[in-house]
Amino acid sequence: MRAMRRGAAPLMSAMALVAAAAGPGAAAGAADETLPVVVQTLADRAPCRPASAKRAEKPPWTQDLLGLDRVWRMTRGQGVTVGVVGTGVGTGVPALRGRVTPVGAGSGQDCVGHGSFVAGLIAAAPREGSGFTGVAPEARILAVRATTQRGAATPATVARGIEAAVRGGAEVIAVPYAFPARNARLTAAVKLARSSDVLVVAPAAPDKAPDLGGAGTAKPQDYWPAAEPGVLSVLDFGADGSRPRNAVVPLRADLGAPGDRVVSVGPGGEGAFTGSGSSLAVGFAAGAAALVRSYEPGIGADRTRTRLLGGSYTAIVPRLDPYAAVSGVLPADSAAALERTGPVTLPVPASDGGARSRSMLIATGGVSLVLVLGALGRLLPKARARGWRAG
Repeated sequence: MRAMRRGAAPLMSAMALVAAAAGPGAAAGAADETLPVVVQTLADRAPCRPASAKRAEKPPWTQDLLGLDRVWRMTRGQGVTVGVVGTGVGTGVPALRGRVTPVGAGSGQDCVGHGSFVAGLIAAAPREGSGFTGVAPEARILAVRATTQRGAATPATVARGIEAAVRGGAEVIAVPYAFPARNARLTAAVKLARSSDVLVVAPAAPDKAPDLGGAGTAKPQDYWPAAEPGVLSVLDFGADGSRPRNAVVPLRADLGAPGDRVVSVGPGGEGAFTGSGSSLAVGFAAGAAALVRSYEPGIGADRTRTRLLGGSYTAIVPRLDPYAAVSGVLPADSAAALERTGPVTLPVPASDGGARSRSMLIATGGVSLVLVLGALGRLLPKARARGWRAG
């Protein structure tokens, strides 16, 4: 038995090293699997979502990944108002209390919980007993309901929501909707926002693939309002850097942000929810935009967008880095770079792309394990000969 334990020890150490090398995704999700899941719409007769009874006691994976502790030393979003055009935002959410201004009928209540979740990603303040904090915890939220009570939205209702947020004084507007066709009213609303120096942030793809009636998978395409000029289009990714399985692939995207099994607040109470989708990645990007505009008052919407893109780190779709966007002096701030800034065209995924990615991941993990075991095989005898003393 002792021999078995001695033989197992190097393997256990190697497994731990491989898991650590895998990054935050290795253990992500374990803490949020018991949390209720936020949805974008409810069935017609479904009851309103109750407050969650479970807290997120530990900081979610998104907080370390985005380096929020570092950027909060410079700014926490104070003085900036972010419009959330969605299902409404609960004014009684403790982490947002005193910083939510409803605009229009029903905007201060949230039957679905999605609008409150996005608002929490943007601006939830730290609470005792909770490890979750929003990206810009001192920003203000302008709540605009652009849906039915159950969350159904149309281009016209979202356009009215954007217009109301502009009139209400928002400097950044989070629009967590993606429509498959361009709409004149929505285009006009985005133009109004741009002319008012307001940055609109929207998902590059919807959270769910459109129903094609068994006609196969949807081909990559543009979605609106993300495809409108000047809008910051955002795509989701998970703790391991990949997108969720069966996620909708758009034709283009500007920026990647966390959006798989992320944690935020619900429509009321101290409890937390979890959720996935590009509509939620919008919250992180909008919060980062609030940090930039707070740290440099007077910076315009276009320059804010460019700071976020210029401060991103390299990936197929550049990924959000709030600290670099806030702190960096970026060459992308020049007028010439502004003209060159455009969305990234995504490669069309192969039919076996998911299997290929999984095979690559397994192969990489296997090679890493072999290398670690080989190193341990060489080092352990030497360490034993030295009586386990440092060399």
